[in-house]
Amino acid sequence: MTTSTASKRHALVTGAPGGIGRGICFALIEQAQRDGAAIHITAAASRPGERLDRLVDELRSAGATATGVAGDLTDPSSCADIVGQAIDRGGDLSALVCNAGASGPGRLADLPAAQWDRTFNLNVRAVWLLAQSARPSLARTGGSITAIASMSAHLPHPGYGAYAPAKAALVMLCRQLAQEWAHEGIRVNSVSPGMIRTPLTEAAYEDEETHRGRRALVPLGRIGTVADIGATVAFLASAGASYITGQSIMVDGGISDHMLSLIPGRPGKPAIAD
Repeated sequence: MTTSTASKRHALVTGAPGGIGRGICFALIEQAQRDGAAIHITAAASRPGERLDRLVDELRSAGATATGVAGDLTDPSSCADIVGQAIDRGGDLSALVCNAGASGPGRLADLPAAQWDRTFNLNVRAVWLLAQSARPSLARTGGSITAIASMSAHLPHPGYGAYAPAKAALVMLCRQLAQEWAHEGIRVNSVSPGMIRTPLTEAAYEDEETHRGRRALVPLGRIGTVADIGATVAFLASAGASYITGQSIMVDGGISDHMLSLIPGRPGKPAIAD
């Protein structure tokens, strides 16, 4: 059985109550509905509570069956427990979406070792451990893994000394998993968002000058939305992406490739070497 032909899909989404996580959950439901398939969403959060309960209710209202689970992904035993609970409640997984992550400012010159470890444990190790636990189930369904990285995985981000290396490691982890598990029919990809407007970043965009300045940097002329990320993840979990694995998809409106154009000068005029 594969994700594309399964009559019932089951996606486990970590970091589900956050802006991008919510967008992913609803995009997966919309994709399943377009394909005429039923879907169960297991929404995972770091802790139980009203936000998680409300999301589960909203997912059910949108047409999915849904359950919520909670646990600390920096605890290895919790990673296995979350996957186990998901399978117990919703059956075999057809998609694992690793969205949970965190960034924090800190320069390498004086970054505390504990912050480095926590950043890597949450953004990289947790994905590996979740994938390990989910592998037998995903192999049975021909399922997929999608991890949310960042444009910081591809470009250094001064002042975020642990975050950029962790996201870069996450991209390589996904490429490695894609090669090692391809023979089992499991596809593994990552998505690298650019500037996305979420509840977490809303304060920056409420300032019109900041919003305008950021928007001017993006070749497509707008700041990304959670729907942009959700649509990409839903595609990577769909039959349309059945021959795509080991890829890191940039969803950044073109900003990463735009950086060289910001260097002062006159584009198009040939350089003269001494």
